[in-house]
Amino acid sequence: MAKRITKRQLLGLKLESLDDVEVQEVLDYLAVIETLRRSRIAPSAWQDDIVELLADAQENKRARQAFEWEVARRRAERREVAIPGHRT
Repeated sequence: MAKRITKRQLLGLKLESLDDVEVQEVLDYLAVIETLRRSRIAPSAWQDDIVELLADAQENKRARQAFEWEVARRRAERREVAIPGHRT
């Protein structure tokens, strides 16, 4: 029974047939893949700091308060509609 070649072995064989320019292109591609993998695994600390600063910004606090007021207003309107004959 013939032994099957693995994908890694196939890749090695294909790399052997490439010239130096093509090998460099493959290495560049692998560097991009590794960079993307690292960025997915460990988000940078500065991004966390920016998110924290934005969450504490005065504009965001005002926006959250306005949203809460809007939610309360809509609830009050629904209650008025739900109670027939009730007028304010």
